[in-house]
Amino acid sequence: MMLNSLTKSLAIAGRWMTKALLGVMAVTLLWQGAFVANLSAMAAPANNTLIAAADLGSEAQGKASKDAGRTKGFIRDARDTVEKAASDNARKVDRATDNDSAIADKAKRDADRIQERAEKDASRTQDAVDNTKNALENAIDNVKDAFGN
Repeated sequence: MMLNSLTKSLAIAGRWMTKALLGVMAVTLLWQGAFVANLSAMAAPANNTLIAAADLGSEAQGKASKDAGRTKGFIRDARDTVEKAASDNARKVDRATDNDSAIADKAKRDADRIQERAEKDASRTQDAVDNTKNALENAIDNVKDAFGN
């Protein structure tokens, strides 16, 4: 059954009204959640809030360092897995072909190149993790300094 122009217009208007209502509800819930979370902080004395903020900042810095360590461990594991796979593939090609064949030599060169790239990529990624961790810790220090802690 084809919709005539009136029912089509009503359907479009209904969709727009539903989207608008859902948007307003989402904004209302987010707004209410933000104010409810701050009410307890406003009810507390100012000194306790600053001490709690300093403790939270120290916790955040500790968590950033811990997470950076875990991430770097994951990166090292990924690098080792890539290097092992490249070596295994080169050995398989070497076993499958005659000794000193062009294909075996190419497989060895490819394995060496893959291992070198894995080392460089892992190093760059670990440097990026360190930079991110340092930026986060600097931001936390700046916030703590702004509150006088």
